[in-house]
Amino acid sequence: MMKYLRHLYIQVLIAVVLGGVCGQFWPGFGAGLKPVADAFVRLVTMLISPIIFCTIVVGIGSMSDLKKVGRVGLKALVYFEVVTTLALLIGLAVVNWVQPGAGIHANAAALDAGAVSTYLNPAKKIGLVDYLLNIIPGTLPGALTSGEILQVLLVAILCGAALVQMGTKGRRVTELLEDTFKMLMRVVGFIVKLAPLAAFAAVAFTVGKFGLHSLAGLASLMACVYLTMAVFIIVVLGAILRLSGLGLWRFLRYLREELFLVIGTSSSETALPGLIAKMENLGCSKPVVGLVVPAGYSFNLDGTSIYLTMAAVFIAQATDTPLSLGQQLGMLMVLLLTSKGAAAVTGGGFITLSATLASTQIVPVAGLTLILGIDRFMSQARALTNLIGNAVAVVTIATWEKEFDQKRAQKVLAGEPLEIGSGDLI
Repeated sequence: MMKYLRHLYIQVLIAVVLGGVCGQFWPGFGAGLKPVADAFVRLVTMLISPIIFCTIVVGIGSMSDLKKVGRVGLKALVYFEVVTTLALLIGLAVVNWVQPGAGIHANAAALDAGAVSTYLNPAKKIGLVDYLLNIIPGTLPGALTSGEILQVLLVAILCGAALVQMGTKGRRVTELLEDTFKMLMRVVGFIVKLAPLAAFAAVAFTVGKFGLHSLAGLASLMACVYLTMAVFIIVVLGAILRLSGLGLWRFLRYLREELFLVIGTSSSETALPGLIAKMENLGCSKPVVGLVVPAGYSFNLDGTSIYLTMAAVFIAQATDTPLSLGQQLGMLMVLLLTSKGAAAVTGGGFITLSATLASTQIVPVAGLTLILGIDRFMSQARALTNLIGNAVAVVTIATWEKEFDQKRAQKVLAGEPLEIGSGDLI
């Protein structure tokens, strides 16, 4: 028994259960633990920008052909767009088939729009021009302090390209950044030891704040969203992964620490450093990992895409707002833009949904109050699906680029020992 307790994912799983018990029986105490969970997320988040910067610059700096950077980036963007569009369509089809909002008959005029007012101001900023301008940081160092992944991506690509052109002189900088990356990953190792405490606090807060009773009235929507995301992972992502020669279940088992970390904190960002290390250890080349993972956290949000379509149509059904097929497809086109903006603002999927409803003016924005209480619970499913989707994307792009070590991956997933000096990570 003690052998299993040494594993981080087991510790996090136990913490999640205990956190739920704490929130249910001592809701006041549980709700007060939010700062503990927030502190852990901030500790990890403060390292994400420098880790991404070092990973991308080292990856590009080690290349001799800049055309390869553009090729990998283009393939990744095409892949992201196809898969997220498929996720949007699947969510749209399921919510129309199941109709979880039918029969609620909520009066949109009587709903309290003030309850979601804090999400509406950031939502107004998700426009095409603002989104594109937001990619450019005010200052070069500011990209590392803004918390915007796309800003870090832009600056890192420019710096990496400059190092390639510098030749042997640039190699010294590349080696320095490689050592810096190793130092940052050791810091991540220190912080991740606090994950069980953070998971306990996050779940205790969620249950203590909203209560398990808040799930009862909207159980149909939650079950619909969770089931749809499970089917998407098993059928769609599983099929894509098989094209690269890997099985889904062993792949998920390999990522179990990151998955349980996401479940405990309801944030996929906390698992980003670990995901980068795991993908490189699996056999994906450093340049591909460095480009695809950060870009995926902005453009490849499969779970968020499913949630957005299902939540929007659910609100329409619950408020008896008629939606034609043309209107639903029009909303889907807007979601193709706003879902990409989810990473550019604080608040993620809920703010993105607010922006979509406000811009289309078809479904009442006040209807967001219907799902406000369960959004925190559904964020876990969104974050899990996003994480798995990005991991599959890395393997896929690496396979296309012929920079995926298939034999190494099979050994890693099977738990077989690797040869000394093969670059395996602890």
